[in-house]
Amino acid sequence: MTGSDIPSSFRLAYVPGVTPTKWVRVWHERLPDTPLELVQATAADAPGLLAGGGADAGLVRLPVDRDVLAAIPLYTETTVVVIPKDHVATAAEKVSLAELADEIVLHPLDDVLDWETLPGRPAVERPATTADAIELVAAGVGVLLVPQSLARLHHRKDLTYRPVPETPESRVALSWPQAEEAPDLVEEFIGIVRGRTVNSTRGRAATPQRPTAKAKEKAKGKRAGTGGGQGGGGARHKPTAGRKPSPGGLAGGRSGKRGKPRGR
Repeated sequence: MTGSDIPSSFRLAYVPGVTPTKWVRVWHERLPDTPLELVQATAADAPGLLAGGGADAGLVRLPVDRDVLAAIPLYTETTVVVIPKDHVATAAEKVSLAELADEIVLHPLDDVLDWETLPGRPAVERPATTADAIELVAAGVGVLLVPQSLARLHHRKDLTYRPVPETPESRVALSWPQAEEAPDLVEEFIGIVRGRTVNSTRGRAATPQRPTAKAKEKAKGKRAGTGGGQGGGGARHKPTAGRKPSPGGLAGGRSGKRGKPRGR
């Protein structure tokens, strides 16, 4: 096998809370010969990883330096407050910032929300990570504001969460190193996350698709049904009942007319 025969690989970075599973599944369906390697990175480290060539593209949290990285925003997450299940705030479907004024609001060092002023009362120390802050919430030390995906990621049976309107929100984007034109494999992944069909190329040459087993079977059936036929005539269909036969189609010429018994 020569070097050109070896399939290229694609390295996709992703940050905590982002779940690339559905896009990875489509990738494997469309490009089964091109391995996709997942690279986990913190929200703070992901931009540097991409800029340094540690991954071809990444699912990151905005903002990123647009002079260094290109980015396509994908979605915006709801911000929630993580609280114990016996907290008084669980009685409501949503929690306002005013209702958190007397709470100790934990602010981990890896926080991904862009706060101008953190609500509530500050903790004595900032937890190192969101995981550490979750442990403190479970211990009854305070509450935590995070994107909903992080609340789900750190789910515990003794904790729950509620949406908090009018708070900073985290935006998730697909990002890759700036270039005049995105590499082919990056373009392939852009098409996947944007929901393009397999035949949509956006100006790129279409990649020949392998015929599926169903398509092969259908083609085989068509070939079997379009053979030479009897006597080399190659006819596909026999005359249907009720269709008038051609004059020469029955012995006796004019005796083949309708309504006259044959041979009279």
